Amino acid sequence: MTRAALAWIESVVPALGWGRRYERADLSGDVLAGIITAILLVPQSIAYAMLAGLPPQIGLYMAVLPPVLYGLFGTSRTLSVGPVAVASIMVASIIGGLGLADMGQKVVAAAMLAMLTGAVLLAMGLARLGFLVNFLGHPVLSGFISAAAILIAVSQLKHLFGVSVPRADNIVAAIYHLVRALPETNPATLGLGLGALVLLVIFQRGLGLNVGLVRRQLPALFSGVPTLLKRGGPLAVVALGAMIVWHFGLAEGAGVSIVGRIPEGLPALSLPWPGTDVLGALVVPAILVALIAYTESVSVAKALASRRRQKIQPNRELIGLGIANLGAGLSSGCPVAGGFGRSVVNFNAGANTQLSTFISSALVALAAIFFTPLFYYLPDAVLAAIVIIAVFTLVDFSTLRETFRYDRGDALSLVATFLGVLLLGVELGIVVGIMTSLGLFLWRTSRPHVAIVGRVPGTEHYRNVRRHRVETDPAVLAIRLDENLYFANAGQLEDTVLEEISDRPAVRHVVLICSAVNLIDASALESLERLIENLRVAGVTLHLAEVKGPVMDRLERSDLLKLLAPGRVYLSTHEAVQSLGELSKQPDTAYSI
Repeated sequence: MTRAALAWIESVVPALGWGRRYERADLSGDVLAGIITAILLVPQSIAYAMLAGLPPQIGLYMAVLPPVLYGLFGTSRTLSVGPVAVASIMVASIIGGLGLADMGQKVVAAAMLAMLTGAVLLAMGLARLGFLVNFLGHPVLSGFISAAAILIAVSQLKHLFGVSVPRADNIVAAIYHLVRALPETNPATLGLGLGALVLLVIFQRGLGLNVGLVRRQLPALFSGVPTLLKRGGPLAVVALGAMIVWHFGLAEGAGVSIVGRIPEGLPALSLPWPGTDVLGALVVPAILVALIAYTESVSVAKALASRRRQKIQPNRELIGLGIANLGAGLSSGCPVAGGFGRSVVNFNAGANTQLSTFISSALVALAAIFFTPLFYYLPDAVLAAIVIIAVFTLVDFSTLRETFRYDRGDALSLVATFLGVLLLGVELGIVVGIMTSLGLFLWRTSRPHVAIVGRVPGTEHYRNVRRHRVETDPAVLAIRLDENLYFANAGQLEDTVLEEISDRPAVRHVVLICSAVNLIDASALESLERLIENLRVAGVTLHLAEVKGPVMDRLERSDLLKLLAPGRVYLSTHEAVQSLGELSKQPDTAYSI
C-alpha cells in the first residue's frame, strides 16, 4: 500500500492513525480514564435518558455504540461523546411537542431524531460546511446553554420533591406548576434528594482530600485513586440511594418513585420508522440539534486539543459526530454530543487516545447486560440530584458581564437567547438568538465606520482626523471605509460622501480607501457607479486606493473602471494624495487609469 493511500485511509478513519502509532506508555492513562469515565457515565446516562423523557435503558444504549463510532471517525483524542444534558432537554421538548402518548412511539421518534441529526451532520461534513455553525456565535451559545441548564434544573425539581406536574416548555409555566404542587411534597423523596445533593457536592470537592499530597504518597500505579474516588461519587450515591430505598421499603411504604425494572442486554440494530407525519415534524428540529451538538462538541474538542498542542479537523468532526448519531439512532438511542464535564474528566484522568472511550463503552455495555437489576430501587430523586449537579456548572453569568463590558450588542444577543429559551422554549429560544445575532450584524454593517483621514506629519501614514493630529489637502478628501461594501450599506456610503462634499466646497478629488474592503457586491457596484456620476456633476472626481487583488479582479470584469475615468486606482493612499495634490493645482490636466 502506498504512503498516499495509507494517509487517505487514516484521514477517513483517524483511529487507524493513532492506533498504528500507539505507544505502550499511553495504556495506563487510557485504562484509568476509561474506568473513571464509565463510573461517571453509567448513572449520568440513566439520568439523562429520563431527562429526555425516555426509559432509563436508552441512556445506556447511547453510551455504547455512539462513542465507539466517534472514537473511530472523530479527530479528537479525548472528547467523550454520549448523552448530554443540553441535547436531552432538547429531545424532551421536541418529542414532547409531538403529542405522542405511547412510550414506544416516543422511543422510535427519538431514534429517528438521532438519525436525522446524524444525517445533517454527515451531509455538512461531506460538503465541508463546518463554517455554518458560526451562526451560533459564542454569546448565543452561552445564553442558550445557561438558560437550558436552568430549565433542566427546574425540570428536575419535581423529582426532588416527589410531586407530579404537567410538562412545561418555559420557566414560568414550570415554576407555576411546581409551586402549586408543593403541598403534595413527599418528605421521604425530598430527604433522599437533598441528601444526594449534599453527598454529590462533597464528592465533587474531592472528599476534602489534598489530592496533590495523596498522589505524592501513593505509588505511581495508584496515582489515579483520588480522581477515581472523586469522580465515582455519582455511582456511590446511586448505590447508597438504592440500598436505602430497598432496605427501608420506601417505594412501597413511603411512595418514593423509583426507576423500576431496566431491561437487561443491548438492543438489536434497527432502522426506526415513526411514520411520515412525525418524520416531517422532526426535520427542522434535527437541524437545530445538529448545530448545537456540533458547536458544543467542537468547542470542547478544540479546548482539550490545544492543551496538548494537538489539533482537530472541524469538518472531520462533523463526519465523526454524524456517524455517532446514526449509530445512536440504529441502537434505539437519541442524539449524542461531546459532553463538556465528562470530556474534562476523561482528559484529567489521563486519557491519551480514544482507547479510553472504547474501554468506557465496553464497561457500560457490561453494566447494561449484567447489572441493570441493581438499579431497580434507584430513586428518581437521586437521578434528579445528579442532573442538577451536572448542569450547575453550565450556568455562566461571567460571560455576560465580560461581554457587556466589551460589546453591548453581543450582550444583547446573549440576553435575548437566554430569555428566549427560558420564556419561549428551547427551539424558539435558539431561533431568537440566531435572528438577533443576524439582525445585529446587518445593523452594524449597514452603518459602516467611515473615517476622513490625513497624513501624520513626516510619514506616509494616514489616520483618522478626529483621533490624530494630521495634515490634509483642502482639495483632496481621503475617506477610509472600514467595512465590506454590499447591499445593506452601499447607500449609506453614498450619502456620507455626498454630505461631506457639500460641506467642503474646495474639494475636487475624493479618494476612497479600500484597504478594509474584501467584497463589493452587485448592489454596491451600482451605488459606486451612481456616486461617480453624482460627484462628476458636482465637479469632483472619485478615485480608489489600496484595492485588494481579489476585489480588483472583480472590478476589472465590470464597467466601473471605465466609468471612473478620469479617476484612477492608486496603489497607496500616500501616492494618491501626493499626486492629486499636485494635479489639483492644474485644473485642465487630464489623467486616466
